[in-house]
Amino acid sequence: MEEKAQDQDGMEQAEHDLLADLRRARRSLRLQDLDEPPVVVRLTSGQRIADAVATVMGSWSFIIVQSAILFVWITANLVGAIRGWDPYPFILLNLALSFQAAYAAPVLMMSQNRQQDIDRKAAENDYRINVKAELEIELLHEKIDRLRECEVLNLTEAVRMLTELLEQSASGARGSDAEGGLPS
Repeated sequence: MEEKAQDQDGMEQAEHDLLADLRRARRSLRLQDLDEPPVVVRLTSGQRIADAVATVMGSWSFIIVQSAILFVWITANLVGAIRGWDPYPFILLNLALSFQAAYAAPVLMMSQNRQQDIDRKAAENDYRINVKAELEIELLHEKIDRLRECEVLNLTEAVRMLTELLEQSASGARGSDAEGGLPS
């Protein structure tokens, strides 16, 4: 298995490049003139119509109203209130519903495609944010590890110095006991 080149931080060059790109993008966004209003995408009239149709057709009120109309249509034709207008196989009703479906499906697809583009851009942005957060956290872990290593080295040096002082004081105490214990 081929090993990837890593620098002293433990990160690959590609990760450093990506992190630098993300930082540059963040800085450029921060440096944009704050007086400028954010760019709002202008919808075409077709997009506005498609969204309005999708909003209406995707609601319970549409389903309820359409169901009521279908119920009245079928009942009126079965009871005979409207003689000969659309008898039992309801060919005219079938034609009307087919016409509605033929035009509604592409309009709904247009609205869904536009929403899908918005969702895709949001997902790409989320991904970039997550990658940046992961890299930043990795850098923080490395910094903490370096600090811990320095602290361990400092503590090791302090223990060594204290050990030497204890040995010196112990040897000094033995030497003074030896001098005090000899008869003069």
